[in-house]
Amino acid sequence: MTAIGKGTLSLEDFSGIVFNNDKVTLEKGDLERVDNSFRFLKSFSANKIIYGINTGFGPMAQYKVSDENLLQLQYNLIRSHSSGSGNLLPAHLVKGLMVARLNSIMRGYSGVHTEVAELLRDLINSNITPCIYEHGGVGASGDLVQLAHLGLVLIGEGEVVFEEKLYPTIEIFNRFNIKPLTIYGREGLAILNGTSAMTGMGMVNISQARKLLEWSVVLSSMMNEVVEAYNDHYSHELNIVKHHVGQNRIGEMMREVLSGSKMIRDRSEHLYHPDNIQQEVFEDKVQEYYSLRCVTQVLGPVYDTIVQAERVVTDELNSVNDNPVIDTANQNIFHGGNFHGDYVSLEMDKLKIAITKLCMLSERQLNYLLNEKLNQKFPPFVNLGVLGFNFGMQGMQFTATSTTAENQTLSYPMYVHSIPNNNDNQDIVSMGSNAALIAKKVMDNTFTVISIQAMSILQAIEHLACQEKLSPLTRKVYTQLREIFPSFVEDLPKYKDLQRVKSFLQSSAEIISFNKKA
Repeated sequence: MTAIGKGTLSLEDFSGIVFNNDKVTLEKGDLERVDNSFRFLKSFSANKIIYGINTGFGPMAQYKVSDENLLQLQYNLIRSHSSGSGNLLPAHLVKGLMVARLNSIMRGYSGVHTEVAELLRDLINSNITPCIYEHGGVGASGDLVQLAHLGLVLIGEGEVVFEEKLYPTIEIFNRFNIKPLTIYGREGLAILNGTSAMTGMGMVNISQARKLLEWSVVLSSMMNEVVEAYNDHYSHELNIVKHHVGQNRIGEMMREVLSGSKMIRDRSEHLYHPDNIQQEVFEDKVQEYYSLRCVTQVLGPVYDTIVQAERVVTDELNSVNDNPVIDTANQNIFHGGNFHGDYVSLEMDKLKIAITKLCMLSERQLNYLLNEKLNQKFPPFVNLGVLGFNFGMQGMQFTATSTTAENQTLSYPMYVHSIPNNNDNQDIVSMGSNAALIAKKVMDNTFTVISIQAMSILQAIEHLACQEKLSPLTRKVYTQLREIFPSFVEDLPKYKDLQRVKSFLQSSAEIISFNKKA
């Protein structure tokens, strides 16, 4: 059980709810804080002009709304902005969005009835996910369109997904005896006005990025094993003279992965051997290609980028992103722009660029493995059959190459792509929800590429018959993957194998710790 309230929600807490179906609870004291905010707003707003309470929204805020229409105003806001398009967001992203919105509301600065928080809690715990569409939000004044579709479900309208099937919301509410939300004051605006869509999706992206980095380190290490690389490029002594945290952490991870390997060579025992000084041309490469030798330097910045993104987006997750902010402590209401998503947008752009570089590293390592002219060790395309008659991993390389190219195009930043709208009231926007969605696409693509790389490494190990020489950790990975992707010689369709390997990599338990162990 994870309490959502005034405490700090971590990435681990968030991931437990979204991926492991941990239940959320709302403590009595935290609900009282939400109720106090609601009651303060109700009394404070009497005989005052308060944005979103008795005015229109955005550029229409200059128009006063009559008392008899105040509640209908909130319904109008939700219904009018339920205008999304494109594909439905996957259920786990919607769940992340709901967790983010609930966490913001439970800070006690939204001025809403406790029914909002309690209904969100019940939907999260029941795995009932609103139908929310990809496109619509510009990430300023909040993720208005995505969150409007959340609001539409909360008032009992629209559609939900339950157990992977689509239903009218009211049908599921009736089945579970769930009462639709009652509008008391500013519930509509409080649901819409925030960064919770980009933040929820951003937290999921960070969780996936960590997993991608861990797998990239493992597969890069296995690449070094199968080519019998030297050990100095990931050594403590080489990397410590560079002061970057990420580079040194990647070196530590590689040393952990390769501990006990009988294939990695010590340069002092091989290339430094006295016999070599007599040779004019060395049979062994003095140094490996960059995609093998510079893993710590390439993945180090990726590590640092993920760490920074986690810090910033977790801060956003635990922040108040309403407008206005209902401040009971200071007995006042403050108008501003906490709904603006620039922090998340910039981190998502940086994250997708970093993961694209990780993807490019994987593709280059794959190319090295499949090209016998480069590796001078394996048959073309690690083909275990008859050359010219069988094709090995040749067909799959096309998929890896095209998918990497798409990531490179997707890496253009959304952060600098503001387009004014809303009658120029929103004259500079974050495009944060778009940034998070594109970053998600980059993550998905990269899992495809590293899955193809993993499959190819398995075939290389099969060619060398070196299973007993692998490190304990890489031998474990080899065994686990071979259970779902058996060795092959004859040509058969590989798309289902690819999907199984990809699903395994995406959902696997931690292979190697992202953070340094104490």
